[in-house]
Amino acid sequence: KSREGTVVDADDLMDDVVEKAKEMTQERGHIEGMSEEEKNELYRTIGMGGLKYYLMKVDPKKRMMFNPEESIELNGNTGPFIQYAHARIKSLIAKAEGIGVLENVALHLEEKEILKHLSLFPNVIEEAGANHSPALIANYTFELVKLYNQFYQAVTILKEEDDALKNMRLILSKNVAKTIAQGMKLLGVNVPEKM
Repeated sequence: KSREGTVVDADDLMDDVVEKAKEMTQERGHIEGMSEEEKNELYRTIGMGGLKYYLMKVDPKKRMMFNPEESIELNGNTGPFIQYAHARIKSLIAKAEGIGVLENVALHLEEKEILKHLSLFPNVIEEAGANHSPALIANYTFELVKLYNQFYQAVTILKEEDDALKNMRLILSKNVAKTIAQGMKLLGVNVPEKM
């Protein structure tokens, strides 16, 4: 709030983003069956995840303007957008009630793009460490989620009749969720199992 000449207390900022996350989550629904404790933990996970991710996604050498409302948006390059993708994949895997073995199948373009992107993860981590730039991990993870969303829209997964294809897509999804969780953990951001 530099334009107003006021200083924002960090505790107040954290409380504010958690409250905004609570409002957003309650508007969306999808929290029925959760205890009050689980809901409060989810609000905190989303709010603090949004705050941390927003700060980490910008190269440390650049200036930034923090926007609390934008930090918890479910669309765009935000923590909650990535957290939601992780929760959706976990839900998909749970609905599958088991994953079979991986067999040799022909891959669609979207699947190939995800595999290529997944293979870059170790190099991104190394580069982020060498350059002291967590933004590289944040932006890698955001790109992975965008690729996964394109894949999710382009193919069928649970309703796929070919078991070999279905299993490959579930295994691919599981590895995307694992990479999202690892990338976000490196940024200090938790990802919920459901959201």
